[in-house]
Amino acid sequence: MEYRELGKTGEKVPTIGMGTWGIGFYPTLEERAQQVRALRRGMELGMTLIDTAEMYASGRSEEVVGEAVQENRSRVFIASKVSPEHLHRTDVIKACNASLRRLGTSYIDLYQVHWPNPAIPINETMGAMEELVREGKIRYIGVSNFSPAGTTDARNALTKSEIVSNQIVYSLANHTIEAEVLPYCVREKITLIAYSPLDRGRIDSSALPRELLTKYRLTPAQLILNWVTRNEQVVAIPKATNIAHLEENASSVSVRLDSSEYRQIA
Repeated sequence: MEYRELGKTGEKVPTIGMGTWGIGFYPTLEERAQQVRALRRGMELGMTLIDTAEMYASGRSEEVVGEAVQENRSRVFIASKVSPEHLHRTDVIKACNASLRRLGTSYIDLYQVHWPNPAIPINETMGAMEELVREGKIRYIGVSNFSPAGTTDARNALTKSEIVSNQIVYSLANHTIEAEVLPYCVREKITLIAYSPLDRGRIDSSALPRELLTKYRLTPAQLILNWVTRNEQVVAIPKATNIAHLEENASSVSVRLDSSEYRQIA
């Protein structure tokens, strides 16, 4: 597995992690157990960055993650997110405490504002986040779905901590962030966490250069993940509960293309 620095922290996280949107919905206990097994297999493969949110499956996603990591907590980098309606100070604290209980842990490695909320002052939100850092309940602060201007406002609202990441949609089907968001993150050394990098399976793989798939012995999904993470400031969190898909994702960055080849893809 390839590893990259998180922001300017010195902390290394895997280039390919695991997203958990959709995990936590299960009609049977056996399906829940399968979700736990999938996360554990991903951890074995080196995908130790696991991203979740209080919003996912009304908290059940965090519960599944908590069960999956309970015997290997120190090896896993857990990222979770506070919902935009919970950005007042007392709500941030309450939401974090609830996430900690569901995750079964005493700390969250990366706590992110899931979406900006212009109705709530960013200074109030960031003040609460720094309070959580001081109390040892979270290690790092991130944002999600923020513009460069919004990220700058969040950074300016902090007194001692840094914004280390911005989680945002990024795929072959949606790469509008390359105009402003990605250059900003590169310039400011903020990690861009790409969610839905495979566009939830909707990308037409027939458009991918066949010669590159053959040359590097990559599947279409692997080539796409390789392209999404071609910039060293980017890590990706594809969601997968299928063991074969997890194994496919984990080996997607075992080789790297040259810049001219990347340009052939998009």
